[in-house]
Parts: sequence; structure tokens; C-alpha cells
Amino acid sequence: MSSSSLSDSESDYFHNVISETLKSLENPKSKVEYGTAGFRTSADLLDHVMYKMGLLAVLRSKLKKAAIGLMITASHNPEPDNGIKLVDPAGEMLEASWEAIATDLANAENSSLKEKLKQICTNENIDLSASATVVLGRDTRQTSPKLMELARKGVEALNGAVVNLELVTTPQLHYIVLCTNTNGVYGEPTLQGYYSKLATTFKSVRGAERNKQYYTKVIQLDAANGVGAIAAREFQKHLGDSLEIVMFNHGSEQLNHKCGADYVKVQQAMPLNFPSESSVRCVSVDGDADRVVYFYLDESKKFHLMDGDRIATLIAVYVKELLEDSGLPLHLGLVQTAYSNGAVTDYITRVLELPVKCVPTGVKHLHKEAKNFDIGVYFEANGHGTVLFKDSAKRAIREHAENATLSEAQRAAVTKLRAVIDMINEAVGDAFSNILLVETILHARDWDTPDWERTYSEFPNRQLKVKVLDRNVVTTMDAERRCVTPAGLQEEIDKTVSKYEKGRSFIRPSGTEDVVRVYAECEDASEVNKLAVEVAGLVHDYAGGCGERASLDKL
Repeated sequence: MSSSSLSDSESDYFHNVISETLKSLENPKSKVEYGTAGFRTSADLLDHVMYKMGLLAVLRSKLKKAAIGLMITASHNPEPDNGIKLVDPAGEMLEASWEAIATDLANAENSSLKEKLKQICTNENIDLSASATVVLGRDTRQTSPKLMELARKGVEALNGAVVNLELVTTPQLHYIVLCTNTNGVYGEPTLQGYYSKLATTFKSVRGAERNKQYYTKVIQLDAANGVGAIAAREFQKHLGDSLEIVMFNHGSEQLNHKCGADYVKVQQAMPLNFPSESSVRCVSVDGDADRVVYFYLDESKKFHLMDGDRIATLIAVYVKELLEDSGLPLHLGLVQTAYSNGAVTDYITRVLELPVKCVPTGVKHLHKEAKNFDIGVYFEANGHGTVLFKDSAKRAIREHAENATLSEAQRAAVTKLRAVIDMINEAVGDAFSNILLVETILHARDWDTPDWERTYSEFPNRQLKVKVLDRNVVTTMDAERRCVTPAGLQEEIDKTVSKYEKGRSFIRPSGTEDVVRVYAECEDASEVNKLAVEVAGLVHDYAGGCGERASLDKL
């Protein structure tokens, strides 16, 4: 169907699109692509993208007859970068089929913009008379206010209503979109409602007992010099003395520079400005506070990381025990990516005896698969994840709690299950929601971080990046665990891996930049760097490496 099927009055709707704002913006200098986390690139290339995504969000809102979110952030990327992503009505990532629509619109010449918008309306059968609401939020980057203003002008060019949250974490925006579209059933659609719901639930479960024999209520937080610092201060007001947050990298220095969850995870090192105290429970969030990892230094000052795998298994064991103690026959499962440590998968399947699914990298893939369980726990190893409860599971838990014949132990277990539902942010991975849940579980077990770590031993692992001319020459299959192209590369990786005891390695193209990511693990810690460098060298040779070649002496 062509755009000519729009009526004259509907075509006139797009009159304001070619505004003075658009005329002031340059045509795209280089192609941008809507990747796993939206558009993300150097901030100076995004002006026109922001305006166009404001326009697209209005159309998406009209189509879904619900509020849509726009978050301006580049998460864990360096300060000079920025980005934007759309949030769908249930607080989820943008529907996959619309990623290509977003990419096409963002790369459209200004002169063809009206026709592109009309075509979207015709193809998607959008009712232009429907109302539209767009919820806007941004992180703390210096470029974010300007970019947010351009997005707002795009929304208003198509007469969309704007709900401007200003500075928020990415999970807060997702949460408020979900609350808005459920008419407050999931929670109050405000920042105050968000803080109150999570903190009140946390305090109700914790009760009067703050410290235990091994558990202490103090955490040291690396806020990545990002918006997480604002959230941490506000949470502290609501949490009172139930949890003490001692904050570092609170926003006075460069965002994500040698700090934040991604830095701590990849480098497996303490963040900048952090005290070198032994046996202190430490937490790091990323620039927009959707990822979280725990870490600590032992008595010999050796660094220990508790990443998304550890968080997932901690939560899974806790929920599994609550289900067993309450007598509820609900189906619990975990979802991972290939980045999950091999020892973790063994622990989940052999010790916990729980089903586990492996999916391609990207939150949208994990989120979708987790919905297939009554209760689905999903985490990427980088610390991004959450817990999903089917509506039928929530109903079963609620009805079970009202059963007058339950024993005291069953009632206590089902009450805690209900608290998990209220404490978790089901819309998306949320660093602070997950911190509160982890702290609840550690408190219940009377554990400190070393106790948590002792549940299983991970295989040593290493991640590297290889700069290439074009990341698209690398394609994968089997949840990104096998390389399809370039031809011959996977066979060489297999030969290399076979030389290492319990070795495993895979490669995948980045979703946002021209690099290929390398993951390697093996049983011997002294060999894992060698394996990673060998595989990175193969990628460099087969996939058009253009940067400096990886070497052991530079790791």
C-alpha cells in the first residue's frame, strides 16, 4: 500500500515535520543503526536522530494506544558518546520489527522525511487521530540536555504529549512507562512511587534486625560518576538505617572512566578512587544504572568478582527454596547467554537441577525466553538482568497466601515470594532493584560476599576486543556460540580451544561499534590469557583486523 492512501487531512498532519528545528539539522553524515540498545555513537552525530526518534515515538504511541518511552543515554560508553532508545508499552525494549523502521527513518534525508513517515503510517495502519504520549528521560552526560530537547521538539512536531522526567536511570524510565500503561496497577508512575515501592518492600522483609553474625548492612558503591549517584542518594533517604550506602565516583569526575560495572567486569579490577579495604562488600553500577556487579578484596588484596552469573544463581536458589517451602508447584528456570561461565551452567543443571536456556546476546532475547517460565530469572554475565513472573504465577502466589490452612513455614515462604515480586523491576534489568534483592538474600542467609562466592568455583575467563574494518563480516549461530563467517575461522578456533583443559571460546560482532568481541575460558588461570590472545589473533587475520594486534605483554 502506498502513502497516497492517506487522506488529505492525514497528509496535512505532517505539515510541521519540516520545522525550523529540522532545517537547522544537517543530513546524516554516516549511517547509524538501531542496535541491541538503540542508537549509540558519538554525540555530535545524533542531533537529527533525536528529532526523528521523537517523531517515531509519537507514531508508535498512536499505534499501540499507549505511552512510549524515549531514553537518552549511552549507558557504559565513554562520556563523548550518547544514544537514544525507544521503550515499548510494557516497559520492554522496542519490538524487533520496528528496529529496521527506526534505522531507516534515522538515515533518511531531511527532504524525504515526510514521505517516510507517511509510509510508516500506511504500512502499520496507524490511526493518526489517536492521542500520543511520550515519556522522556536522560542521563548525566553533558550532551544529554541538548539531545533531549531535540527529541522533545520531534514529539511536539506531531502534537504528541511529553512527560519529561529529566534525570533518571534507564530502569526508572522503563518502570514509569510500565506503570503509566497499567493505570498504576504495577505501581505509581512517578519517581517517588518507584523509590517508595522498592524501599518499603525491602524494609518490610528486613525487619528490625540490621546486622547478623556475618552479614553487615554496609555496602560501598561505585556509581560510575553517572545518574546512579542521584538514585543512590534518593534511595538512602527512603531506606534509612536498613542499608547504609557509602558512595564513591558520585559524579564529580568523568563518566565511566576507569569505573562502573563494565570496567570492573571486563578489567576484573577495582574502580578508580575506591579504597583498598579488605573484606568489604562492594558494588558497581554502570552509567545509566541498569547493570550491577559485586566485588571485594580478600585479606591478601586479591580481587574477587561477583558478576551477573553469581547474581542469577543467588536469586534462583532463593526463589527455588521459597517455592519448595511454600508448596507451590511453579516452573522456575534461568536464561543465559554464551558469556555465562561454563561452571555456572554446570552448577545450575547438576546441583540446582533447574532448566537453563542459552540465547543470543541482548536483553530482548533473554527477556523473551524468560517469559516461557512461570518464574524466569535472566542475567547477562555483565550484570544486566531481572526476574519475570507470569500473571498466572502471581495469581497462584497471591491465592496461596490467602489459604488459611498453610503452616507457619509455608506462610512465611509465600510472604517472601510476594516481596520478591514487589522488590524486582520486571520491566528491565535494574541495578538498584537487584542490589536490594541481593542484600535481602544475603541478610536472610547471614552471608557476606566470600560466603556467596563459595557456592561454586568459576573457570578463569578473559574478554578482549578486536578492531575490524567491518564487524558485519562476522556472523554467528547457535546463540552466538559458533562462527559461520568468515569461512574457516570457526575451525581454527576449535583447534586452538582443543589445546586447553576445559577450554571454551567464542566470538561475536559488537552491536554498536566495529569491533569483534572475544570470550575465552579454561581451567588453568595461567593459560586463559594465552587462549584469548590466540583467538583474538585468528579474528584479526580472518576478519579484517585494523587495530593493534592483541599480545600477552599488553594485557
